[in-house]
Amino acid sequence: GFGVSAERPNILLIVSDDHGYADVGFQGCKDIPTPHLDQLAREGVHCTNGYVSHPFCSPTRAGLMTGRYQQRFGHENNPFFDPSDHREGLPMSEMLLPAHLAKAGYVTGWIGKWHLGAAPEFRPENRGFGETFGFIGGGHKYLNWEVNPKVEYTVPIERNGQAVELTEHLTTAFGREAADFVKRHAGSPWFLYLAFNAPHTPHEPTEERLAQFSSI
Repeated sequence: GFGVSAERPNILLIVSDDHGYADVGFQGCKDIPTPHLDQLAREGVHCTNGYVSHPFCSPTRAGLMTGRYQQRFGHENNPFFDPSDHREGLPMSEMLLPAHLAKAGYVTGWIGKWHLGAAPEFRPENRGFGETFGFIGGGHKYLNWEVNPKVEYTVPIERNGQAVELTEHLTTAFGREAADFVKRHAGSPWFLYLAFNAPHTPHEPTEERLAQFSSI
């Protein structure tokens, strides 16, 4: 991110979910328009030889948040969504990136998908994030909101642990919240972990986006 000082630059960490290596314009894809990602690749550093440390959701995020291989602390599978299960989550022995940055004076925020445990102690607000907005499980519906706190893909979207009502597409909501976070903390060093669940299933585009592919 753009820094407010040489010592404590702002950090925006964006993660997409189940996003194919070749499913972006700057990798040669012609079917899926990705102009903003293409611009980031064009104007930034384009690394073509990077690898995640695990092939699926939660362990990858655990590695990202800890900077360690998942096998080191026993988080090698996706946790089941069960807020009453105090075993299914990123072990509390691990100090996460936002906790380190908070100690260094950063404002810390998480927006999007969590998937590192649903019990209270595993939640993002208890792992170093000062501001939170998103869902705790491994996936969620994008439209046609049917709230059921017992079903993973229909749990309420939460802001700082409190349920909120949404009517817009979930990806749009996450982007809006991210922009608001950046504006809200202008002038202060901040770290924002923006973890989109798109393009992970379910496939629920807006009518406007769907019309772009009406020929299919």
